[in-house]
Amino acid sequence: MPYVICEPCIGVKDKSCVAVCPVDCIHGTDDDTQLYIDPSECIDCGLCEPECPVDAIFMEDEVPEKWQNFIQINADYYKK
Repeated sequence: MPYVICEPCIGVKDKSCVAVCPVDCIHGTDDDTQLYIDPSECIDCGLCEPECPVDAIFMEDEVPEKWQNFIQINADYYKK
């Protein structure tokens, strides 16, 4: 299960998670409202989760119900 970045990241985009990712699967441009994790590249190492200052990163099967739509939002970002 890949990790997913959810709503608390919107407008924050702290890149602490990017710095610790060993496979460089977290991306986002200056124009994006949040960062995104590529589900096909994420190796489920979990290094990003504790680095997020706003607790926006969850394992896919642990995403809170209110943010379930962010699973698809992260996946769709990489289908562009």
